[in-house]
Amino acid sequence: MARSTAPASAATAAPDAPVAPPAPLAPLSTASQGRRVETADVIVVGAGPAGASAAYHLAVLGLDVVVLERQELGRDKVCGDGLTPSAVRELVRMGVDTSSWQRNTGLRVVGGGHLLHVPWPETPTLPSYGLARRRAELDRDLAEHAAKAGARLLTGVSVTAPVTTRSGRVVGVEARPSARAAHPCLTSPTTVTAPVVIDAGGVSARLATAAGRLRDSARPLGVAVRAYFRSPRADDAWMESRLELWDGPPGRSDLLPGYGWLWPVGDGLVNVGLGSVSSRSSSRLSSGAGSRAGARIDYKAVFGRWMAAVPPSWGLTPDNQVGRLASAALPMAFNRKPHYAEGLMLLGDAGGMVSPFNGEGIAQALMSGRLAAESVAQASARSTAAGREQALAQYPLALRAELGGYYTLGRVFVSLIEHPEVMRLCTRHGLGRKHLMRLVTKLLSDGWERRGGDAADHLIQTLTRMVPAA
Repeated sequence: MARSTAPASAATAAPDAPVAPPAPLAPLSTASQGRRVETADVIVVGAGPAGASAAYHLAVLGLDVVVLERQELGRDKVCGDGLTPSAVRELVRMGVDTSSWQRNTGLRVVGGGHLLHVPWPETPTLPSYGLARRRAELDRDLAEHAAKAGARLLTGVSVTAPVTTRSGRVVGVEARPSARAAHPCLTSPTTVTAPVVIDAGGVSARLATAAGRLRDSARPLGVAVRAYFRSPRADDAWMESRLELWDGPPGRSDLLPGYGWLWPVGDGLVNVGLGSVSSRSSSRLSSGAGSRAGARIDYKAVFGRWMAAVPPSWGLTPDNQVGRLASAALPMAFNRKPHYAEGLMLLGDAGGMVSPFNGEGIAQALMSGRLAAESVAQASARSTAAGREQALAQYPLALRAELGGYYTLGRVFVSLIEHPEVMRLCTRHGLGRKHLMRLVTKLLSDGWERRGGDAADHLIQTLTRMVPAA
């Protein structure tokens, strides 16, 4: 990076002024006097799928982008590890080599005495297969892919605060070496400035929270619990989902809104987990897994009961478990906004982009990175501050066009399946209707065509237009 000549404050920088073109990136260097200050075109905080996608597309579009990641690459994260065709489409756009990844042909759905196989359909914009990749490997692969494209990836760097102007515009971040590791290019507290800052830091969204963007407690929040197992069925070509999660003894208690999964991820392993959702994050799931509020449901107990119903052919014995049973919160349906304002963009989980239909967040994270990069690139070509703001404002509009109505439908869906009698009706009577399930699978997996397509696509298109965008 190039270095500025003036120190900056962690809380307040200079008043608003026309944004000069940033200097080209060069190796980080230490300022001789005052606090160290570095500049870039764009700062991306977080090297998960959203941050890596944004960094890749920004680099390809010719912008100087710095990615600041607190951890080392390859850190394990709680995730189902499944990649639907919509996620595969984004990976293809990025040119990621997925030839060695675990491929699947569709969903095997079990519940209410039914067993149904729903293949991924071949459509004009979506491939007829999904993928699976352990998150530790996925995040590493995508971050390294972005770095190869020209993004500057700095791991072992903690972002401690936004840098703002007196009017509140975010113009940079304060960064320091993390406690566990330090990138050789950033070994002391440093102020990094840029015309655009991106928070892709995950569910915690620390940067967005520090800038005053709080979570909307009226939006859905989910909980995921998962563990890895060695399994003789690790090469299964289907992603298996089981729709009966009980909050007590099976058959004598209520069905929870959610599902359990068994998804082969390669290397002889299966990702085994469950996800549940609440229509309001202020309810018993409000603070996520492991909190006092979330503890109203003992998800480890739910996991144990659900595991007892899994066929022995999967071999999910205690001896075959690899690593710990872990849990995480899933921020859904745009539960943190605005996605762009005053120099700061929110991507992926930081912007609450997990689907309320199925708990998937990777496809949406990758998409948000691409859409954000396109807006930033257009803004970088404008000659006035007003023009740049107009271009950057296209990012939340693009998100809304892609997912707004769809996520509104998702919120209605969650509010319905929260009722145990509705969940019971769906599993007992819905799964036996193959044509209905093909429609439902398109809807739940975000596998519908936005233009054209078949009758199911047209129905979903109509529904998303009839409701207000999220």
